[in-house]
Amino acid sequence: MRITRPFAALAAMATAGVVLAGCSSDAGNQAEDAADNSAAVETDAEFEAGTTMAELNEAGAITIGTKYDQPGFGLLDPSGTPEGFDVEIGKIIAAKLGIPEDGITFVETVSANREPFIQNGQADIVVATYTINDKRKEVVDFAGPYYEAGQDIMVAAGNPLGIAGPEDLAGKNVCSVEGSTPAENIRTNYPEATLTLFDVYSKCADALTNGQVDAVTTDNVILTGLVAGNPEGFELVGNPFTEEPYGIGLAKGDQEFRDFINDTLEESFEDGSWADAWDATAGAISGTEAPEPPAVDRY
Repeated sequence: MRITRPFAALAAMATAGVVLAGCSSDAGNQAEDAADNSAAVETDAEFEAGTTMAELNEAGAITIGTKYDQPGFGLLDPSGTPEGFDVEIGKIIAAKLGIPEDGITFVETVSANREPFIQNGQADIVVATYTINDKRKEVVDFAGPYYEAGQDIMVAAGNPLGIAGPEDLAGKNVCSVEGSTPAENIRTNYPEATLTLFDVYSKCADALTNGQVDAVTTDNVILTGLVAGNPEGFELVGNPFTEEPYGIGLAKGDQEFRDFINDTLEESFEDGSWADAWDATAGAISGTEAPEPPAVDRY
């Protein structure tokens, strides 16, 4: 397993306004790099009859929920095809099931609809910057984590209001999205802030640009992608104040499927495919090498 620089380096680069290239110009490179590093499909994969793995393998198809507006993790490229680190993690799992890329259907899952999509069978798994927490575990299960993020704050370039951390949000209009853990954290622990909520973070970025809000808060890796897309307009405060373990959501009680995904993740950590996925997506935008992967929590 490669030992590389932690995510803090990525956040620091964004804080300083340092990016290799804008998100739009990197989109084609991401797609090309990801294609070069696609996981090999397990053509001889076999699973016990009656398991979710067997059903998906026999169908040769899987539906994966992901974000469509988060550079580096889940974003539609100019042709309308999802790309990003979450997308590549989904492809790794599909390949281990014996499902090729043309057997994957990606559907957009925003923060507020991830649990319903899993519960209603609209997605077999959700890989969408999806923080594992106890409230969500009441209705869905999680494999992972496969990445550790932290809540941070994005402000206008130059930080004209001098926001250094969440304590400085009192009296400020702060944007996040419905159904997200960062929004709930602000609502619960920093009630002096005025919270403006949208369904996707790109609308928060627009609101910051036009002066409708004073700051945007969510996971640092999401904000870093937004800063990379507009380094002259935004900057990251660079002071993470939570821990956000990203997991893969799946149906509640499907222990065999969860074990399979956890095994697949750990294998990807060891064989380098997880790091390759990072390098081709989030790493291509930020200019950082893959961090050390987190320990899987087999709760």
